[in-house]
Amino acid sequence: MAKKIHLNAFEMNCVGHLAHGLWRHPDNNRHRYTDLDYWTELAQLLERGKFDALFLADVVGVYDVYKQGDETALRESVQLPCNDPFFVVPPMALVTKHLGFAVTFSTTYEHPFAHARRMSTLDHLTKGRIAWNVVTSYLPSAARNFGLDRMVRHDERYEIADEYLEVVYKLWESSWEDDAVVRDVETQTYTDPDKVHTIDHEGRYFRVPGPHLSEPSPQRTPVLYQAGTSVRGRAFAAKHAEAVFLGGGTVEKLREYAADIRRQVRSFGRSPDCLKLFAGVSVIVGRTKEEAERKYEDYKRLYSVEGVLAHYGGGSGYDLSAYDPDDYLDYVETDHGRTSAAQFTKHSPTRKKVREVIETLGTIGGRGLFVAGTPEEVADKLQYWVEETGIDGFNVTQFVSPGTLRDFVELVVPVLQRRGLFREEYEETTLRERLFGGGVVRLPDDHPGARYRRSASPI
Repeated sequence: MAKKIHLNAFEMNCVGHLAHGLWRHPDNNRHRYTDLDYWTELAQLLERGKFDALFLADVVGVYDVYKQGDETALRESVQLPCNDPFFVVPPMALVTKHLGFAVTFSTTYEHPFAHARRMSTLDHLTKGRIAWNVVTSYLPSAARNFGLDRMVRHDERYEIADEYLEVVYKLWESSWEDDAVVRDVETQTYTDPDKVHTIDHEGRYFRVPGPHLSEPSPQRTPVLYQAGTSVRGRAFAAKHAEAVFLGGGTVEKLREYAADIRRQVRSFGRSPDCLKLFAGVSVIVGRTKEEAERKYEDYKRLYSVEGVLAHYGGGSGYDLSAYDPDDYLDYVETDHGRTSAAQFTKHSPTRKKVREVIETLGTIGGRGLFVAGTPEEVADKLQYWVEETGIDGFNVTQFVSPGTLRDFVELVVPVLQRRGLFREEYEETTLRERLFGGGVVRLPDDHPGARYRRSASPI
């Protein structure tokens, strides 16, 4: 039986997510990102396409490494302006029944106590369709925005994240027993005080007595996504994540990362079956090859190299405007995203000149998996990548919204369904069940968060 592919739409509550410059395309509706109808229409489209989830990225700073300022990011709309991803989830949940929502939130700058309640609230409102994409933030401007003189060092951000997860696990899994809420009119008791517990966390970075403010939500702990593929990031993912968004961008690197994370998952005493791996993919599909090629040329004409360089500068820490184009780009360790920093340097099979890096970045699909073609050709590529790398699915990005995803839903999904590679109907209710099977509503027993779990007391 063919392996079923999982699909998320990869989006952001902003104008310029990843396809920089294409906000200028006349068919692009991204300027409507401040309109609730934009998001509810998108959610309904994805549910019609039987997508697993809408994956919402986020940043809490400005891309101001390139040319040492924010002018390019502002002019080219490089994830700026950008609104909070959390507030668009409830209206989308209201108009759908099955679609999941993965929201990005950083562990570096805000306190876990408030975040735990925020996620419990969303899990309640979505009836168990929420996930948290755990990130540690890589922009220097983000650190300054939260009152720091400089970024927290790369590996220390993961130390903070480790303790952050420990705190929220305690709040979600151990603070309230399953049967704490009794709603007993006769005894005038809404919640049994003996079944709600403080967590009394005292750590290096956080002190949280508790108890958690929210009663247990359907999943208790939301599905845990993670997007770091540095050495430290992969170790963190192997310990905590249930779904990992892999970088790398080539079949070889994806295969390497997938094998490494699954090996590390075993070293933490976890089953690799409790992990799903996703790669980002950019797709241009047409009913004919000629139609796909016309779209590609149309998008290429508007693609902004300056916007991509600003984005790459924030992600890698490399300001390519400061180099001579004929210089070789060598790896220099930064506290930004180390996967981005390594992509064209130590992870490249040959040394690359800055000019070559800029040419690659300025090419549509130059940084990751990309396919343009007919529905059958796109499906062929998706199937090939899954079979060759061992990943489980894709985060599908958009060039124009909602056209890119509408084309995917109407043209590619039916081909995948005919091949038995993608669901024809939704089966389970919670997001965790959709990923791991019916009945898997909460963290599996071998997950580190499960050790804090309290069994329900006898009634």
